[in-house]
Amino acid sequence: MSFKKGESTTDKALSHGEQLAKIYEVRKMMGPIADRLPAICSEASISRYLRARNWNTKKAGKMLKETIKWRLEFKPEKIRWENITQEAKTGKIYRANYHDKCGRTVLILRPGFQNTNAVNEQMMYLVYCLENAILNMNPDQEQMVWLIDFQRWNTSSISLKATRETAKILQNHYPERLGIGILYNPPKIFESFWTLVKPFLEPKTHKKMKFVYSDNPQSQKIMEDLFNMDKLESTFGGRSSVGFDYEAYGQRMREDDKKMSCFIDSGCSPAYSPACSPAYSPSIMSELQQLTSDHCSEVSDEGGCSSCDEAASSNLEVVDEKVQGQPHDSKDVANDCTKVAA
Repeated sequence: MSFKKGESTTDKALSHGEQLAKIYEVRKMMGPIADRLPAICSEASISRYLRARNWNTKKAGKMLKETIKWRLEFKPEKIRWENITQEAKTGKIYRANYHDKCGRTVLILRPGFQNTNAVNEQMMYLVYCLENAILNMNPDQEQMVWLIDFQRWNTSSISLKATRETAKILQNHYPERLGIGILYNPPKIFESFWTLVKPFLEPKTHKKMKFVYSDNPQSQKIMEDLFNMDKLESTFGGRSSVGFDYEAYGQRMREDDKKMSCFIDSGCSPAYSPACSPAYSPSIMSELQQLTSDHCSEVSDEGGCSSCDEAASSNLEVVDEKVQGQPHDSKDVANDCTKVAA
């Protein structure tokens, strides 16, 4: 097994053999499900769940089983462009037509362009975009970049429920998929909101989020280090005038939907295999429920499980929507791909 770009210093503390041993231990925990779902139970996939749980096999195994259960119920690979056209109209989330210098897929998020109120539909679109980003990853990459644009953003754009659900989906079901998130020119009120929200995110997640300001040269250097400025949109300090075009983007997505269908029909390509799921199977669900109940108490004895993460996410509900406090002033500079992803 060759590990892809994005390994942290914690990963390197374990030898290659030790990492493989833990991967095989988690795979063994999955029982016959591992053979029936080879894509999501691949070495690369299990490795991400282990890294997300600091190589604790029991916690990683429980997390993986919960993701399989979620995928069987939610069926993210079945979502098509026609299902989310209303959500996509304003370009509040879309995949850029370029990669960063590390070769990672780039998702652009524009929360100020929110055009709907139904959180369930918003999450369906988010998942569609995550699946599409994974579909378009380079073979040697397993992480993506989020570029968050704060144009038109104001306090009415804050949705605690959507924030909670976004964090839950990303952290619980797409572990180690985020390489870095760029918060570009956030207003002061958002910085205060972020200060309150940050404690409810997993440390690995919030450490990957970088605040970048166009009027700060050191801060802006993050963009120059990460992107080809000729391809980067002018909105983010780049030199490209290309923006979001709904009709053109829709055509791209329809073509990707066809590619997704081909992958599913063929049993998945190696480059995309971690995101594939089978059709809903009651027998698999039954096996998952049995496996989860068999060792959930053991995970708790080890010092917490994914339910703890859910409890932390639910605490977002207590954050005051009026958002008060001191602004966040982090302007960390990313020097290279490995450092950014760590």
